Amino acid sequence: MQAKLDQLVSVSGCTPEKILEDAMAGYVPEITQTRKMLDSRYDELKSGSGIPIDGEAFFETLRQREGELLTSQ
Repeated sequence: MQAKLDQLVSVSGCTPEKILEDAMAGYVPEITQTRKMLDSRYDELKSGSGIPIDGEAFFETLRQREGELLTSQ
């Protein structure tokens, strides 16, 4: 990670602090939105207003669609 940061500093001319600040500026809102979505989904499931999805069935359907897509190309 340090090598990547050093390379960005070298290429961009920005300070490490500025690069990290920019990265966090994008990351924090995204992780905040994800946390809110997960909390909301948890609350729906806990209250019974949400319908749980069978994970194995979902991934099997996903694998089938991927296989169909690959064979159609």
